[in-house]
Amino acid sequence: MGKGREIRSFDYVNRPYEDVHEYLKRDALGVFQRATRSASARSEAVAAALKVSIGAIEMAADISVSVKKVEQSPGGAGSQPISLVELEWEAARTPWLFPLMRAELRVYPLTATETQIDFSGHYKPPLGLVGSAADAVLGHRIAEATVHRFVTDVASYLRKAIVKGSSES
Repeated sequence: MGKGREIRSFDYVNRPYEDVHEYLKRDALGVFQRATRSASARSEAVAAALKVSIGAIEMAADISVSVKKVEQSPGGAGSQPISLVELEWEAARTPWLFPLMRAELRVYPLTATETQIDFSGHYKPPLGLVGSAADAVLGHRIAEATVHRFVTDVASYLRKAIVKGSSES
């Protein structure tokens, strides 16, 4: 079946790339935690709440996020640096009911004062054929909305935190 369903989302941070990269390099997991407004952290993973609204229904699930790797390609002659954050998340409770998301967050400069955050992830619906059918009907739209909310929350947090010069992350 390959990697599973693909989801992409992006947002911009009107801050210099170097500042955004440093925040993520220092504590990507903490940035994700604070961006998703969770208070509970563990050493290797963090429980965070992802919320999404579909019509009048708001869905929320505690997730366990883990950062697998944070690296930077230096960018050579004529090429710009790119930061890569590999991450995974799954439901903190009953993970067998929800998909495991594997993703890369690429961060790169657009201008001297603007940085793009580009999320590219894959997931496989749980529960075999039943899960695939549910994903085709509504699940994929929920996953897309959840990823979009996550990326928007991270970008918003970075905009505010970098302006403050906060040493929280």
